[in-house]
Amino acid sequence: MSTLLQIFILIPLAGFLVSLFLPRKKERVISAFAISIIGFNLLVFIIFTVYWLMHDHPMLNEKKICLFKSSDFEFFIDFYFDKITLVFAGVGGVLAFLVSIFSKYYMHREEGFKRFFNTILLFYTGYNLAVFSGNFETLFMGWEIIGIASFLLITFYRDRYLPVKNGLKTVFVYRIGDVCFILAMWMCHHLFHENISFIKLYSSQLFSSELTGNYFTGICIGILFLIAAAVKSAQLPFSSWLPRAMEGPTTSSAIFYGSLSVHLGVFLLLRTFPLWENMLLIKILIIIVGLKTSLIAASISRVQSTVKTQIAYSSIGQIGIIFIELACGFHTLALIHFAGNAFLRTYQLLVSPSVLNYLIHHQIYYFEPHKYDESDSFLKKIKYSFYILCVKEWNLDFYLFRFLWEPFKWIGKKFSFLKGKLFIASFIGIYLLGLMCYFMQENIPPIIIEFLPGLFSCLALILVLKAFTERGEAIDAWRLIVSAQFFVALTIVVNELPDLIKILFFMSGIILSAITGAIILTKIKSKENNIDLNCFHGNTYEHPKFGFVFLLACLGLIGFPITPAFVGIDLLFSQIHLNQVLILTFISLTFVFTGISALRIYARVFMGQHKKTYHPMAYKSS
Repeated sequence: MSTLLQIFILIPLAGFLVSLFLPRKKERVISAFAISIIGFNLLVFIIFTVYWLMHDHPMLNEKKICLFKSSDFEFFIDFYFDKITLVFAGVGGVLAFLVSIFSKYYMHREEGFKRFFNTILLFYTGYNLAVFSGNFETLFMGWEIIGIASFLLITFYRDRYLPVKNGLKTVFVYRIGDVCFILAMWMCHHLFHENISFIKLYSSQLFSSELTGNYFTGICIGILFLIAAAVKSAQLPFSSWLPRAMEGPTTSSAIFYGSLSVHLGVFLLLRTFPLWENMLLIKILIIIVGLKTSLIAASISRVQSTVKTQIAYSSIGQIGIIFIELACGFHTLALIHFAGNAFLRTYQLLVSPSVLNYLIHHQIYYFEPHKYDESDSFLKKIKYSFYILCVKEWNLDFYLFRFLWEPFKWIGKKFSFLKGKLFIASFIGIYLLGLMCYFMQENIPPIIIEFLPGLFSCLALILVLKAFTERGEAIDAWRLIVSAQFFVALTIVVNELPDLIKILFFMSGIILSAITGAIILTKIKSKENNIDLNCFHGNTYEHPKFGFVFLLACLGLIGFPITPAFVGIDLLFSQIHLNQVLILTFISLTFVFTGISALRIYARVFMGQHKKTYHPMAYKSS
C-alpha cells in the first residue's frame, strides 16, 4: 500500500510538465486538461483512502529515492501517510478541483490563461509533495515549490507595478521562513546524527534521550520551526505580506492565501509536535504568537476598506487560534478547524466580487449617513487611536522594512565600489589565495586557518548584499551573486575539508545556472541596450522564452529542487559545526539574500510595464 503514495505526486507533476507544451490559445484544452488531472488525482485519493480505512488505517512510510549517501549523511525522498496527511490532502484536492473549475470561467480571455493553469498545477504538485512528505527534506522540497508558485501567481498581472512589487515583498518574507527551516534541519542532523523520517519522529522513545541531554538545542529547533511556521501562515509579526499577496487573480488568492498555502505552517507544527511536545517554553511561545495574531488580525479585518484584505486578516486570526489549539494538544480539533477555515475562506473569496456588487447597489439605494457624536472623552480618544492603528495595519509593513531590510540595504550601499575590472581582479586574487591556503594548510599557522572560514563567509555575504542593492547593470548584480556562491563553497572547503563530491553537488547546479543566466542577460543587453536595475523593463513581452529560461537559471542559483544545488545546500550546512555561530549566520544570510537578489533581477529585467510605449500600459496605482 505504501508504494502507491508516490502516485499522488507523479500525477500532478506529469500534468504540469505536459501542460507546458499545450497551445496557448486553446483555452478549453488547457482548462479541461488541468481539471482532469486534479480530478483524477482526487478520485484516486478517495479510492486509496477507502481502501486504507478498510485495512485498519495504518501509518504508511515509503523511502523511495536516495539522492545522496555518504558515511555521515544521507539525503533521501520519503513519503508518509496518516490522518494528518489524509485531512490536508483531501481538503487540498477538493478545493483545487473546485477552484480550477471556477477558474475556467473566471479567467476566460485573460492573456495569461495558460500561465495561470500551469502555475496551479505546479502549486498542486508542491502541495502534495509537502503533505505526503515523510521527512524534512521532502517537506522542504514541497515548501519551496509552493513558495515560487506563490511568487508567480502574485505577479500574474506582470504589466502592473504593484503586483510585481508585492510579489518581491512576499519573497523577502518567505526567505526568512526558508532559512529558519534549513537551520532547524541542520540542528536536527547534528542532534540526531541522521536524516529523520516522521515515522521515527513519532517514536518518542527513540529521541527522548537526545532531547533530554540537549535541551537548549531542542529549544532552538522548536523556535526555528515556529518562526518558519509563523512566516508561512502569516502570523505576527510577519502578517503584512498576506494582504499584499492578494494582488493576484481572485481564484489564486482563494486557493493559496485563503485555504491551502497559508495553512502550511499549521501542517509544519503538527509534523514537528514530537520535538516540542515536552517543552513548555515552545508551547507558551506558540500560544503567545497565536493569541496576539488572532486579536490584532481580527481588529484589523473589521476596519479594512477592501474585501480581500478583510478576508485575509480574518483567515490569519483563525490560524492564530489553530496555533493555540496545537499548543494545547487538541490536534483533532485543529484539523477540523483547518478544514472549516479553508472551505469558508475559499468560498468568501470566490463570491467576493458578487458581494461587492450587491453592497454597492445597497449603498446607493439605502445609504444613511453616520450620526456624528460631538462628545469628546478619553475613552473615545483611545477608541479612535486604536481604529487608526488598525486601519494602518499596525504599521507592520513599515517595521519589517525599517528594522529587517533597511540595515542590510545600508550595508550593501557601503560597498558600491565592488564593480568593473577592479572587482573581477580582486575576486580572482582573493579566491586563488583561499585555494592556496587550502592546498598548503600544513605550512600555514592553525590560527590563520581557523580565521579564514569566517572571512570567506563574510565576503560572500558582502557580495550578495551589494547585489541586493545594485541599481546599475543587471549583469553586474548577477556576477556578484555567483561570486558569493563560490565564496560559500570555499568557506566550507577550508572549514571542514569535506568530500569533493559534496562540493561538486552544490557547484554543478550553481555553475550551470550562472552560465545560463549570464548568456541570457548578455543577449537581452545586446537587443535592448539597457537593462539596468533602476526600473522595470518588461522584456517578457518581446522575449518570453528568454524570460522563462532566466527564471529557471535564478531558481537553480538559489537552490530550487531542479538542480543538484538543492541537495548541495543541505550538504554544505551539514559541514558547519554547532559552535560556529558566526559562519552559520553569514552563510544563512547569504542564502536569504541570494534568493531575493536573483528574483529581483528577474522581476526588474522581465516584469513590469514595457519601456516601449506601443505595448499596453497599466496605471502605476492599479
